[in-house]
Amino acid sequence: MAVNLPETPSGAPSDSASNAHGVPGGRAEARRQARGSRGRQARRPGRRPAPWWIELPVMAAIGLVVALLIKTCLFQVFTIPSGSMENTLRIGDRVGVNKLAPLTGWEPEPGQPVVFKDPGGWLPPQPTDPNPFTNAVSSALSFVGLVPPKDDNYLVKRVIATGGQTVQCEGTTLTVDGRKVDEPYLHPGDDSCAGLDFGPVKVPSGYVWVEGDHRSDSSDSRYHRYGPGGGAVPVDNVVGPVSAVVWPLNHLDWFGWTGR
Repeated sequence: MAVNLPETPSGAPSDSASNAHGVPGGRAEARRQARGSRGRQARRPGRRPAPWWIELPVMAAIGLVVALLIKTCLFQVFTIPSGSMENTLRIGDRVGVNKLAPLTGWEPEPGQPVVFKDPGGWLPPQPTDPNPFTNAVSSALSFVGLVPPKDDNYLVKRVIATGGQTVQCEGTTLTVDGRKVDEPYLHPGDDSCAGLDFGPVKVPSGYVWVEGDHRSDSSDSRYHRYGPGGGAVPVDNVVGPVSAVVWPLNHLDWFGWTGR
């Protein structure tokens, strides 16, 4: 039995009739396919974010690793404990020391402020924290470089002479290899000798002679001439040059990558 399909004015079957018999390409079929595609996309499994109690420790661990790398290879922060380097560095200043410099062949030169480990007997014994918890926390933070070294047996002075050079101070004049040293960084009111004549002293190879900018308030190489190294400090004890004052904000200063 023949069925007559309604025709459009042009003679073609209408869209509604085609859709009713499932003819491909009809509007209804297209809508059904679009709805099915959206449904499949909605049902497709996605990557769920990790819960915060997992992300937080991971982020903290990454931060500590980065801090450790910076402290080991780039910069380490030290606190100035005394006025021996005033007014260049003041009590409580935090300075950034360039630890990359020694790894790239840098060696201390006269005029550079440097941080170095106590060669022995320059500092009194450091107090210990009786609280085991805070002691452990401060040790961990110090290890990764987020706070200054826990034992704090480091000093900061200015290099005056290096291995093989001869240093001497007489009256108000400091000389290295017989030439007067110009010292514009001295604390106001101080002269180069500050009442302590010495020398001539030849600095051993592999050592540096160091003095504070506040010459009248600095227990430096001059006062340890009868100790190990004759007052000079082994270059191996030098952490690196002081590159900047990073705290407090009202005393920020930049001395260059090598302390110049």
